[in-house]
Amino acid sequence: MNHDQENRNRNQNKNGRETRDPLRTGLPLLALAVVIVLLFNWVYNSITSAQLEEKSYTDFLTMVQRDQLAEVQFKVDRVLFLTKEEAGQAGGARTVYYTGLITGTDNTALVYKMQSQGVKVFQEPQEDNSVIGFILSNLLILGLTFFLLSLLMRKMGSAMGGGLGGVGQSKAKVYMEKQTGVTFADVAGQDEAKESLQEIIDFLHNPQKYAAIGAKLPKGALLVGSPGTGKTLLAKAVAGEANVPFFSISGSDFVEMFVGVGASRVRDLFQQAAKVAPCIIFIDEIDAVGRSRDSRMGSNSEQEQTLNQLLGEIDGFDSSKGVVCLAATNRPEILDKALLRAGRFDRRIIVDRPNLQGRLDTLKVHTKKIRLSEDVDLQKIAHATAGAVGADLANLVNEAALRAVRKGRQAVNQEDLLVSFETVIAGTEKKNTVLTDMEKRMVAYHEVGHALVAALEKHSQPVSKITIVPHTSGALGYTMHMPEEEKYLSTRDELLVELRTLVGGRAAEEVAFGVQTTGASNDIQRATDLARRMVAQFGMSSRFGPMALATVQHEYLEGQAYLDCSQTTAAQMDQEVQAILGQVLADAKKLLSDHRSLLDEVALYLLAKETITGDELMRYVNANQTALPASVSQESTED
Repeated sequence: MNHDQENRNRNQNKNGRETRDPLRTGLPLLALAVVIVLLFNWVYNSITSAQLEEKSYTDFLTMVQRDQLAEVQFKVDRVLFLTKEEAGQAGGARTVYYTGLITGTDNTALVYKMQSQGVKVFQEPQEDNSVIGFILSNLLILGLTFFLLSLLMRKMGSAMGGGLGGVGQSKAKVYMEKQTGVTFADVAGQDEAKESLQEIIDFLHNPQKYAAIGAKLPKGALLVGSPGTGKTLLAKAVAGEANVPFFSISGSDFVEMFVGVGASRVRDLFQQAAKVAPCIIFIDEIDAVGRSRDSRMGSNSEQEQTLNQLLGEIDGFDSSKGVVCLAATNRPEILDKALLRAGRFDRRIIVDRPNLQGRLDTLKVHTKKIRLSEDVDLQKIAHATAGAVGADLANLVNEAALRAVRKGRQAVNQEDLLVSFETVIAGTEKKNTVLTDMEKRMVAYHEVGHALVAALEKHSQPVSKITIVPHTSGALGYTMHMPEEEKYLSTRDELLVELRTLVGGRAAEEVAFGVQTTGASNDIQRATDLARRMVAQFGMSSRFGPMALATVQHEYLEGQAYLDCSQTTAAQMDQEVQAILGQVLADAKKLLSDHRSLLDEVALYLLAKETITGDELMRYVNANQTALPASVSQESTED
């Protein structure tokens, strides 16, 4: 072992972290402090000297004879003097003159003469102590500067993990055992994901059971899902269940403007994890650092270096030691392929939107600490919230609790939950929006058009509420549909019914008033999008048949479809979409024209009450004996 190695070993503390040599740390700081003090003196002397002007000794004696001086100061090597004219100026505008002093000259008579003239005379001791004075005057500044620099470096080191500002140290938060306060009992609606993670946790607890059969612990697992589905919550639940150290860090914490910092932080993170293995490393939003490398540019960027270091660290650690790396993302399609290959993040865990039972279980978890009234039916709320994620349901419950407090109630009732759900869809009521009588009539017919088409069609969605009260989302009214069961597939006929329901508002405007209004803009946008997906993605077009014309990107971010066809085909696709929309609008107009009296009756009733329920609507429909069996699918139609 050489001398350098011995020094490094002596500088290792108990945790294996290298300590800094005080001499190597103090000398640079001392040098920096000296430079700062010298710079300060230079600046100070520059400022002070800028106020001085040199005069000859003869000029000085002449001013004494003419009684032109106000103040004189005899220094070791020169004389400073201020004229009566300059003494009358403001302090910042004064000019002080100086001249050389002839050594060995007795200035006693000169001093008496100036004192008799009323000149203020100041004298310094004659011994030469300029060097000693400089040292003494600057020693305090030097010491204070050194102290402040040392304190600043220690603060930066402790705040950022050590080192020179700690820029290369990991920013991971370390949780021990159940410090996160979250377990699998707090995560509902993700049974499949919990089952996959439970296997990893069991491996950490009982490695010998798996080693006996020759199984190896997976090095990494990737949590994939839409925002709000509970990926981070699941990771925290893993920390609560594992009873092992849990390192949590965001992918953006690796990214810095300095090249090499991200790679250094990755290296430090895995070094810390290796010391306390078995443990779990969780990297949230890994797409910030694991984005696919662009070979076309040929660059060696900071992000690429960080990714390369991450790949190397995953390959380098021994899985038998029990270090598992978890990561979460909602953009798996942009991750580098090298990151997803077997032996790295070789297990992909889908954290999907919860189904009906999952939403019910999630609502039960979030209402565990909420005081509920006896009329609360979480099953109905779960039915109404198809497509909602865990974060949406948590927000819904919280909004309901806040509404109950505003209303002065001690418990949350069913109305609070339903109103909170409507608030998420359409916003709160706008009490300051005043519509004219004609506008209210048009809005009423528009919303009843949506509702009647849904009530008179097969395979439609039951209506739960119709209102013409304006809301903060910009809707002048809306029609809400309540599903009765979960649906995962839709037929072409069901989608055509949904299209007719969407354009039902526009159809009612044309049937009742013979006009078209801007209130159908949102309906038309949604109908166009659905018709385009039928043609381009679902293969439900007689013209193109089962041919994919578009590709969906960023599926977990509700990404739109990008056309994957020629311009000629795209133009033909637009014609097909236009034909579908034109046909469903004509069908909706015919249906409402055939039931014009029913349209007028329900619209007048809605105008009188402003808000009616689906049961009230169906009483009118059943009275006319025109209602057909309704199917289910959840959607909300807004203006």
